[in-house]
Amino acid sequence: MCFFDCLHDMGDPVGALKHTRSTLADDGTCMLVEPFANDRLEDNFNPVGRVYYAASTMVCTPASLDQEVGLALGAQAGEARLRDVARQGGFTRFRRTAETPFNMILEARA
Repeated sequence: MCFFDCLHDMGDPVGALKHTRSTLADDGTCMLVEPFANDRLEDNFNPVGRVYYAASTMVCTPASLDQEVGLALGAQAGEARLRDVARQGGFTRFRRTAETPFNMILEARA
């Protein structure tokens, strides 16, 4: 199962990952491609981070808040927050497999 630049927009990303986990084989893998963000706010004060915060404020966060649950991760969720969402979704192993200045590729496994 793959999520391409969308988990942070979902109103209930935990629920989406719970459903994903329930459909995967015991050794299955979920790949998450999410906007690159550091966990600390001040570490995102760079040109890409500024664009992502603007997009998150105008698109990502309002879209999530308008949905049931409305967790509102936003485009700058960061690896630690995404790890917590994956853990709540039933995944016990989580790692960053790759990154670019624009995206993080994360692996979640049971």
